[in-house]
Amino acid sequence: MNTAKNTHTIGIDLGDKSHETCTLNAEGEIIERTTLLNNQPELIRFSKANRGATLIMEAGCHSPWISRLFNQRGHKVVVANPRKVRAIYQTDNKNDERDALLLARIGRFDRNLLYGIEHKSEAHQRALKIIEARDALVSARVKLVNHVRGSLKSLGIFLPSGCSTEAFARKATEHLEAVDYALVAPVIESIGHLSELIKAEDKHIDTMIAEDYPVAQKLLTIPGVGPITALSFVLIIGSPDRFATARDVGPFLGLVPGRDQSGDVDKPMRITKAGNRMMRRLLVSCAQYTLGHFGPPSALKEAGERKANSGAKIAKKKAVVMTARKLAVMMLALWKDPNSEYEPFPTKSSQQRAITA
Repeated sequence: MNTAKNTHTIGIDLGDKSHETCTLNAEGEIIERTTLLNNQPELIRFSKANRGATLIMEAGCHSPWISRLFNQRGHKVVVANPRKVRAIYQTDNKNDERDALLLARIGRFDRNLLYGIEHKSEAHQRALKIIEARDALVSARVKLVNHVRGSLKSLGIFLPSGCSTEAFARKATEHLEAVDYALVAPVIESIGHLSELIKAEDKHIDTMIAEDYPVAQKLLTIPGVGPITALSFVLIIGSPDRFATARDVGPFLGLVPGRDQSGDVDKPMRITKAGNRMMRRLLVSCAQYTLGHFGPPSALKEAGERKANSGAKIAKKKAVVMTARKLAVMMLALWKDPNSEYEPFPTKSSQQRAITA
C-alpha cells in the first residue's frame, strides 16, 4: 500500500458493504485503486497508509460517521453535495470505480465544484434521530388511521370526522359495535400504542430542550413554532455563525426559487427544495398556522396575506413559502443575537438588525 503525501487526492465512492477508492498524485496520475470493507478497522488501516491525503466523498448514509472518522485522524475531507455533482450520476457509463475517479479529479481540480457540505456533530445527529423516530411514528399512525376509516367506509360504517388523531383509538372504540370493532381491533390497538409512544417522545424532546438546547426555548416565543420545529432548526443549522447573514438560511433550506437565465430569457422557477426536507415541511406547517385563522396578528402574517391576495392563481402557495422563508430568517436572527426578542411588529431598526445579523 502506498503512503500518500499531502499532495495526494483520494476519491471514495461509498457503498453499504464496501467502498471503491481512487488515488491521484500531484500530477493527476492514478497511482492506486482499492476496495475497502465498510468497517472502522479497515478505514483506520487505510487512513494510516494514506496520512495527510485529501479525501473526497459524496454525501450519503455512511458519509457522516466516515467523514468524522477521517477528520479525527487529520485528513482534509470534502463531502460533495450529490445534487450538484451531476457529472457523476448523469452518465451512460456509471460504475463505482468511475465515480471514485471523478470525485478525485473534481476535488483535485477545484473543490468548490463539489459544493461541499458540513455534516452535523455526532451529538446533533443522535438528537435529530429522536425527532426523526417520532416523525416515523406519526406517519405510521396516520396510515393506520386512514386504513381503519377506509376499511369501515366500504361497509357503510363511518367514524366521527371531528376527532383528533391522538384521540382516534378511544373515539373509534366508543363508536363501533363489537362486531365491527373486531374487524379492525388489532389496528386500533396499534394506533393507541403508537399514540402513547409519541407522547413519550414529546416528553423526551421537551427534556432535551430544557437541559441540552436552551436556545430552542427562545425560538418557542414565536407563535406557531413548537418544540419539534424549534429543536429541529437548532440541530439542523448547527451553529448560528454558519451563515454570514440571517437571510442566507432561506436558500440553505430550499425555500427560494431556482433560476434559469440565458440572454433575455429568465424563466420563473419553483423553489429549489435543497436542504433538509423535514425542516422545510415543519416550517411550511408553521407558516400555514401563521396565515390561518388562529395565527395572532403580526407583521409576518400581514405580509403573507398581502402576498396571498395579490391576485395570482398560485399566490396562496407562494405566500406560504414566503412566510416559511421569513420565519426561518426570523428564527436564525433571534438565535444569532442573544439580546434580541420576538417582536410581532418590529421597528425598522430591529428589522435591519435582524436581516444583517
